[in-house]
Amino acid sequence: MTTVRTILALAASSDWPLHQMDVKNAFLHGDLKECIYMKPPPGLFPSPTSHVCKLRRSLYGLKQAPRAWFEKFRTTLLQFSFRQSKYDTSLFLRKSDMGIVVLLVYVDDIVITGSDSALLGQLKTHLSESFHMKDLGPLTYFLGLEVHHSPSGISLNQHKYASDLVATAGLQGATSVDTPMELNVKLRKEEGDLLADPSLYRKLVGSLVYLTITRPDISFAVQQVSQFLQTPRHLHLAAVRRIIRYVQGTSTRGLFFLAGNSTRLAAYSDADWAGCADTRRSITGWCVFLGDALISWKSKKQDRVSKSSTILSTGRCLLLVLKSFGFEVCLRS
Repeated sequence: MTTVRTILALAASSDWPLHQMDVKNAFLHGDLKECIYMKPPPGLFPSPTSHVCKLRRSLYGLKQAPRAWFEKFRTTLLQFSFRQSKYDTSLFLRKSDMGIVVLLVYVDDIVITGSDSALLGQLKTHLSESFHMKDLGPLTYFLGLEVHHSPSGISLNQHKYASDLVATAGLQGATSVDTPMELNVKLRKEEGDLLADPSLYRKLVGSLVYLTITRPDISFAVQQVSQFLQTPRHLHLAAVRRIIRYVQGTSTRGLFFLAGNSTRLAAYSDADWAGCADTRRSITGWCVFLGDALISWKSKKQDRVSKSSTILSTGRCLLLVLKSFGFEVCLRS
């Protein structure tokens, strides 16, 4: 998702068009390398038989199907002079004299953008000739993310997903709150009574984790309640419900990528001191900006107890890696 946000930020900054395409029956395009046999489906032969079918291509349900499809798609793009990113295998790029074209694929959903409009059109034609494609036009909805275009930039939110989450929790008529957590609350592992059925708690927390794709404001709160998935208690569920009540009142919030934005990378990081009441481990938080566009962030409990608050945090490590690739980097704490 960091790649998705980065591409949208670059597209907004450089005024690149964003196109979306879909592959029909993607897994049926994959070529199998293994010898796989299957029993004939009922009705293929007029009478029962001991014959079996040897598959030439993948089918839905085969464990090889996703890998076979992606290998076929990857090979097709490489033959069209695209280069696969070493750092995100779902990202493909091709440079030309007129600019660059970027393609991002998630299973059968494809996003294409770039500065070379002629090459972009050739790519769409090449894909349509190689696979059964559906051109969905300008990018508006991708993996539950709603993309809204305006002259001032691109906004990204999960309004429908958030509304569905509120309905799943049964809080449609509840009063919204101003903050995702109460001030100075410390959730503990063994405080309160155990939930009789933890399935709802796990479902709600999992949905909240996906909602953090466009909602950095709830990342810390979601990190806190994610610690208790194994043995959740009623106090933990109350904390989850409060986060959802906050989401209910802010369901249209998200990210905004400004047109003409700078492409200078800057990161900020910090950590508390023994923030976890059970383990006394600290919580690290970091965020990365591309110009004024927030593209990556994290709230995470440290792996071990720190003896000092002066640490090289995850965010700083990320910036050092980016700097090694030639990016202009600004480190701030």
